[in-house]
Amino acid sequence: MHTVIENHTGDQDLEARVIDAIREVYDPEIPVNVFDLGLIYVIEIREDRTIFIKMTLTTPNCPVAGVLPGQVEAAVGHTDGVEDVIVQLTFDPPFTPDLMSDEAKVALGFM
Repeated sequence: MHTVIENHTGDQDLEARVIDAIREVYDPEIPVNVFDLGLIYVIEIREDRTIFIKMTLTTPNCPVAGVLPGQVEAAVGHTDGVEDVIVQLTFDPPFTPDLMSDEAKVALGFM
């Protein structure tokens, strides 16, 4: 897993709740949540409890490109203790299967 987590509040419970919320979001074409799939590059929990998330998609022309970032934003936005959410979509670096957790690799037959 290559997600960078910057928790400026030190609130480990909030960090766990944010990750759990992200794990509720699935790419509808892949039976693995977006966190374990490796689509979340950065989670920054700011002092004011704004959550900044930098994420990617499996491909730039992904059919859910207009939907998936909003689902991540909504899931995290409904998390107790979160004041605001900013989701930034990037394709640099591009997604590769190396970014997936071991569990995701097993689920998708990569291991």
